[in-house]
Amino acid sequence: MQNQELEVKEFDRITEKTAREKNGWVMLFVSIGLIVLGLAGIVIGTNADTGSGIVIGIALPLSILFLVAGGIFLRGLRLLQPNEAYVLTLFGKYYGTLKRDGFYWVNPFCSSVNPASASTAFARKLSLKAMTLNNDKQKVNDEEGNPIEISVVVIWRITNTARAVFNVENYMAYLSTQCDAAIRQVARQYPYDVSTNGDETSLRGSAQEIAAVLREELQQRTLVAGIEILEARISHLAYAPEIAAAMLQRQQASAIIAARQKIVEGAVSMVQMALNKLSEEEIVELDDERKAQMVSNLLVVLCGNRDAQPVVGTGSIY
Repeated sequence: MQNQELEVKEFDRITEKTAREKNGWVMLFVSIGLIVLGLAGIVIGTNADTGSGIVIGIALPLSILFLVAGGIFLRGLRLLQPNEAYVLTLFGKYYGTLKRDGFYWVNPFCSSVNPASASTAFARKLSLKAMTLNNDKQKVNDEEGNPIEISVVVIWRITNTARAVFNVENYMAYLSTQCDAAIRQVARQYPYDVSTNGDETSLRGSAQEIAAVLREELQQRTLVAGIEILEARISHLAYAPEIAAAMLQRQQASAIIAARQKIVEGAVSMVQMALNKLSEEEIVELDDERKAQMVSNLLVVLCGNRDAQPVVGTGSIY
């Protein structure tokens, strides 16, 4: 536990901060103005008389300077939609994060960083929306050692952009790997199905409890990556193919035993009710031997899995 706390403190050294920005529309007009001035200066310089050396010597360099400055300023424009962010670095140093939607201008030498994106360095955005991860099925062992196939679906989002970008190599790959590890950790703590007493937490019968445990386990693992786990649920759960047939037979046997127990309980109560009714109504007087014979016949009829074949007795049981 102490090692985990020390590890988290090490990663907390990089804290998220807001990047310095300016209004994008103002800087857009400034950039366009510089480019227009540069083009105008080039036109004036090229159309000037050859004797105007001073004009050409001053206008052309300034025009080129205006053009270059205007082009550089355009590189600093950033457009953000809702629930998007830019993580900016300046010459390898963390510059800040833009989170608010709008049109902004930042230092044109800043680069956008997103390890999970293949976009260009000046167009990489982080999505702050809730996203879904559906990992592939994997084979694990439950608490009883039975091999099972399990997969989960995870709803997650980025809450700390600095941690997501700088603390891990690729936050999406990191989340997927930690999801596999969390599944194995949780699956071996619980059995696949409930035991005979029915009061045990199981992977199949306790969906809410398992989802809460899985979410907590995964949240602890992804804390260093600045990721919040909104929900984690099992999307597929089944016995592995090599034991699926045997487990199906066991489940069928358990179901048959449970059904037989119900049938026997009902048959006994019906026989008891029949004997009580005969005694209360004084329809017939039965001694112990006749009662035993009657109980035997009724139980055979009520508990049998086939229709009873009546046999008419013409003699006495004595």
